[in-house]
Amino acid sequence: MRVSLPDRPGSLGAVASALGTVGADINAVEIVDKTGEVVIDDFIVDLPNGQLPETLVTACEVLDGVRVEWISRYPEGGGLQSDLEALERMTADPKQAAETLASMCPVVFRSHWATLLDVAADPPRAIYSTTLAPDFGDRPPDSLAPFHETRRVDLPAGWLPGWGDSTVVITPVADDRVIIIGRLGGPPFLDSEIARLNHLAALVK
Repeated sequence: MRVSLPDRPGSLGAVASALGTVGADINAVEIVDKTGEVVIDDFIVDLPNGQLPETLVTACEVLDGVRVEWISRYPEGGGLQSDLEALERMTADPKQAAETLASMCPVVFRSHWATLLDVAADPPRAIYSTTLAPDFGDRPPDSLAPFHETRRVDLPAGWLPGWGDSTVVITPVADDRVIIIGRLGGPPFLDSEIARLNHLAALVK
Protein backbone atom coordinates (compact mmCIF):
# COMPACT_ATOMS: atom_id res chain seq x y z
CA MET A 1 0.00 0.00 0.00
CA ARG A 2 1.47 3.36 -1.03
CA VAL A 3 0.63 6.26 1.27
CA SER A 4 1.54 9.95 1.16
CA LEU A 5 1.75 11.62 4.56
CA PRO A 6 3.08 14.83 6.11
CA ASP A 7 6.80 14.85 6.87
CA ARG A 8 6.44 15.63 10.56
CA PRO A 9 6.93 13.73 13.81
CA GLY A 10 4.11 11.35 14.65
CA SER A 11 2.69 10.98 11.12
CA LEU A 12 4.09 7.49 10.56
CA GLY A 13 2.96 6.35 14.00
CA ALA A 14 -0.53 7.69 13.36
CA VAL A 15 -0.79 5.71 10.12
CA ALA A 16 0.51 2.56 11.83
CA SER A 17 -2.04 2.98 14.62
CA ALA A 18 -4.84 3.51 12.09
CA LEU A 19 -3.88 0.33 10.27
CA GLY A 20 -3.85 -1.53 13.56
CA THR A 21 -7.46 -0.55 14.24
CA VAL A 22 -8.58 -2.66 11.25
CA GLY A 23 -6.34 -5.61 12.15
CA ALA A 24 -3.58 -4.97 9.62
CA ASP A 25 -0.22 -6.57 10.45
CA ILE A 26 2.60 -4.34 9.16
CA ASN A 27 5.52 -6.41 7.84
CA ALA A 28 7.67 -3.54 6.55
CA VAL A 29 7.66 0.16 5.75
CA GLU A 30 9.84 1.64 3.02
CA ILE A 31 10.34 5.33 2.21
CA VAL A 32 10.18 5.64 -1.57
CA ASP A 33 10.17 9.42 -1.98
CA LYS A 34 10.40 12.64 0.01
CA THR A 35 9.42 15.94 -1.59
CA GLY A 36 9.10 19.13 0.41
CA GLU A 37 6.83 18.46 3.35
CA VAL A 38 5.40 15.19 2.02
CA VAL A 39 6.77 11.66 2.36
CA ILE A 40 5.61 8.69 0.29
CA ASP A 41 5.88 5.32 2.03
CA ASP A 42 5.17 1.78 0.91
CA PHE A 43 3.52 -0.35 3.61
CA ILE A 44 3.65 -4.11 3.29
CA VAL A 45 0.74 -5.48 5.31
CA ASP A 46 -1.22 -8.64 5.97
CA LEU A 47 -4.97 -8.50 6.54
CA PRO A 48 -7.10 -10.93 8.55
CA ASN A 49 -9.12 -13.42 6.51
CA GLY A 50 -12.24 -11.82 5.15
CA GLN A 51 -11.04 -8.26 5.73
CA LEU A 52 -11.46 -6.06 2.64
CA PRO A 53 -8.53 -3.87 1.48
CA GLU A 54 -10.90 -0.90 1.37
CA THR A 55 -10.84 -0.82 5.16
CA LEU A 56 -7.18 0.20 4.99
CA VAL A 57 -8.07 3.20 2.83
CA THR A 58 -10.89 4.25 5.16
CA ALA A 59 -8.70 3.95 8.24
CA CYS A 60 -5.89 6.05 6.76
CA GLU A 61 -7.80 8.80 5.04
CA VAL A 62 -9.49 10.05 8.20
CA LEU A 63 -6.02 11.27 9.24
CA ASP A 64 -5.09 14.86 8.44
CA GLY A 65 -2.88 15.13 5.36
CA VAL A 66 -2.77 11.37 4.72
CA ARG A 67 -3.78 9.90 1.37
CA VAL A 68 -3.66 6.34 0.05
CA GLU A 69 -2.12 6.54 -3.41
CA TRP A 70 -2.35 2.89 -4.36
CA ILE A 71 -3.27 -0.45 -2.87
CA SER A 72 -2.66 -3.79 -4.51
CA ARG A 73 -1.69 -7.39 -3.97
CA TYR A 74 1.95 -8.05 -4.82
CA PRO A 75 4.44 -10.93 -4.75
CA GLU A 76 5.53 -11.93 -1.28
CA GLY A 77 9.03 -10.91 -0.32
CA GLY A 78 9.18 -7.19 -1.18
CA GLY A 79 10.68 -4.93 1.44
CA LEU A 80 13.58 -2.86 2.64
CA GLN A 81 16.23 -5.36 1.58
CA SER A 82 14.90 -6.05 -1.92
CA ASP A 83 17.49 -3.95 -3.76
CA LEU A 84 20.36 -5.62 -1.88
CA GLU A 85 18.92 -9.07 -2.55
CA ALA A 86 18.69 -8.28 -6.26
CA LEU A 87 22.28 -7.08 -6.27
CA GLU A 88 23.49 -10.19 -4.45
CA ARG A 89 21.76 -12.49 -6.93
CA MET A 90 23.10 -10.52 -9.89
CA THR A 91 26.65 -10.71 -8.49
CA ALA A 92 26.37 -14.45 -7.88
CA ASP A 93 25.80 -15.11 -11.60
CA PRO A 94 27.09 -12.13 -13.64
CA LYS A 95 26.36 -13.76 -17.01
CA GLN A 96 22.66 -13.94 -16.13
CA ALA A 97 22.52 -10.62 -14.27
CA ALA A 98 20.08 -9.00 -16.72
CA GLU A 99 17.69 -11.95 -16.55
CA THR A 100 17.98 -11.99 -12.75
CA LEU A 101 17.14 -8.30 -12.49
CA ALA A 102 14.16 -8.68 -14.83
CA SER A 103 12.85 -11.63 -12.82
CA MET A 104 13.02 -9.65 -9.56
CA CYS A 105 11.49 -6.38 -10.79
CA PRO A 106 7.88 -7.27 -9.81
CA VAL A 107 9.04 -7.62 -6.18
CA VAL A 108 11.68 -4.88 -6.08
CA PHE A 109 9.57 -2.24 -7.84
CA ARG A 110 6.01 -3.45 -7.14
CA SER A 111 5.48 -3.77 -10.89
CA HIS A 112 3.00 -6.20 -12.40
CA TRP A 113 5.45 -7.47 -15.01
CA ALA A 114 8.91 -7.15 -16.52
CA THR A 115 10.46 -8.05 -19.87
CA LEU A 116 14.07 -8.22 -21.02
CA LEU A 117 14.19 -7.19 -24.67
CA ASP A 118 16.88 -7.80 -27.31
CA VAL A 119 16.77 -4.56 -29.29
CA ALA A 120 19.59 -5.58 -31.64
CA ALA A 121 17.27 -8.13 -33.22
CA ASP A 122 15.09 -7.02 -36.12
CA PRO A 123 12.41 -6.77 -34.92
CA PRO A 124 13.28 -6.57 -31.19
CA ARG A 125 12.35 -9.74 -29.33
CA ALA A 126 11.76 -10.75 -25.72
CA ILE A 127 14.61 -12.75 -24.17
CA TYR A 128 12.93 -13.17 -20.80
CA SER A 129 9.51 -12.22 -19.44
CA THR A 130 7.81 -12.62 -16.07
CA THR A 131 4.54 -14.50 -15.82
CA LEU A 132 2.13 -11.59 -16.31
CA ALA A 133 4.12 -9.79 -19.00
CA PRO A 134 2.39 -8.94 -22.29
CA ASP A 135 3.03 -11.00 -25.38
CA PHE A 136 4.52 -8.57 -27.89
CA GLY A 137 4.07 -11.03 -30.75
CA ASP A 138 6.11 -10.15 -33.83
CA ARG A 139 7.33 -6.82 -32.48
CA PRO A 140 6.88 -4.47 -29.51
CA PRO A 141 4.54 -1.50 -30.06
CA ASP A 142 6.19 1.58 -31.57
CA SER A 143 5.10 3.53 -28.48
CA LEU A 144 7.84 1.78 -26.48
CA ALA A 145 10.67 3.02 -28.73
CA PRO A 146 13.29 4.47 -28.58
CA PHE A 147 15.28 2.22 -26.30
CA HIS A 148 18.56 4.10 -25.81
CA GLU A 149 17.72 5.94 -22.57
CA THR A 150 15.83 5.40 -19.34
CA ARG A 151 12.37 6.91 -19.48
CA ARG A 152 8.81 6.57 -18.23
CA VAL A 153 5.96 6.07 -20.71
CA ASP A 154 2.22 6.27 -20.01
CA LEU A 155 0.26 4.04 -22.38
CA PRO A 156 -3.47 4.44 -23.10
CA ALA A 157 -5.98 1.58 -23.06
CA GLY A 158 -5.56 -0.56 -26.17
CA TRP A 159 -1.82 0.07 -26.52
CA LEU A 160 -1.69 -3.69 -26.96
CA PRO A 161 -4.79 -5.73 -27.82
CA GLY A 162 -6.65 -6.60 -24.62
CA TRP A 163 -4.53 -4.35 -22.40
CA GLY A 164 -5.75 -1.39 -20.37
CA ASP A 165 -3.91 1.83 -19.64
CA SER A 166 -0.46 1.14 -18.24
CA THR A 167 2.63 2.95 -17.03
CA VAL A 168 6.03 1.53 -17.94
CA VAL A 169 9.70 2.32 -17.50
CA ILE A 170 12.27 1.41 -20.12
CA THR A 171 15.95 1.25 -19.17
CA PRO A 172 18.98 -0.05 -21.10
CA VAL A 173 21.05 -2.77 -19.45
CA ALA A 174 23.51 -3.13 -22.36
CA ASP A 175 23.96 -1.76 -25.87
CA ASP A 176 21.60 -4.39 -27.22
CA ARG A 177 19.22 -5.07 -24.32
CA VAL A 178 16.63 -3.16 -22.29
CA ILE A 179 14.40 -4.00 -19.37
CA ILE A 180 10.79 -2.85 -19.49
CA ILE A 181 8.71 -2.90 -16.30
CA GLY A 182 5.02 -2.12 -16.19
CA ARG A 183 2.03 -1.47 -13.96
CA LEU A 184 -1.44 -2.01 -15.31
CA GLY A 185 -3.57 0.98 -14.38
CA GLY A 186 -0.78 2.71 -12.42
CA PRO A 187 0.30 4.29 -10.23
CA PRO A 188 3.06 6.05 -12.19
CA PHE A 189 6.61 5.12 -11.25
CA LEU A 190 8.21 7.74 -9.02
CA ASP A 191 11.47 9.44 -9.98
CA SER A 192 13.14 7.69 -7.03
CA GLU A 193 12.00 4.26 -8.32
CA ILE A 194 13.29 5.05 -11.80
CA ALA A 195 16.63 6.13 -10.33
CA ARG A 196 16.88 2.83 -8.41
CA LEU A 197 16.10 0.80 -11.53
CA ASN A 198 18.62 2.81 -13.54
CA HIS A 199 21.25 2.20 -10.87
CA LEU A 200 20.69 -1.57 -10.79
CA ALA A 201 20.65 -1.69 -14.60
CA ALA A 202 23.99 0.12 -14.70
CA LEU A 203 25.45 -2.62 -12.50
CA VAL A 204 24.45 -5.19 -15.12
CA LYS A 205 26.61 -3.36 -17.65
